[in-house]
Amino acid sequence: MTAESAVQAAYVVAALLFILSLAGLSRHETAKAGNAFGMAGMAVALAATIGLATQSSSGTGIALLAGAMVVGAAIGLWRARRVEMTGMPELIAILHSFVGLAAVLVGWNGYLSVEARPDEQTEVAASLLGIHSAEVVI
Repeated sequence: MTAESAVQAAYVVAALLFILSLAGLSRHETAKAGNAFGMAGMAVALAATIGLATQSSSGTGIALLAGAMVVGAAIGLWRARRVEMTGMPELIAILHSFVGLAAVLVGWNGYLSVEARPDEQTEVAASLLGIHSAEVVI
């Protein structure tokens, strides 16, 4: 198994853990387990992404990833500590907005990486569709 296929397998495992998380969060009795599944899924996804970033020849990818993680953690902790229980819907809304922004940025990155190879118009169309889908979800 190559490193790239291991990363893809890890992403599939993370996606399954996220689905289990959503199922667990649907009831009060299973909310703790759902939360644990979500945290485990994010840990697997982050480990796979860091593993993929270390495969590149430059440290730019790791530096950008670390910077994004620090900024995201700082904003999330700051907002989570300041919010009261009555403000939880607003906190969830801002966190979902950041998820939507991340989806748009991932789609845009895919578009830019395909633009470097203009002979693959099918991939360009798929990237544009992905960006549009993320924008609609937001």
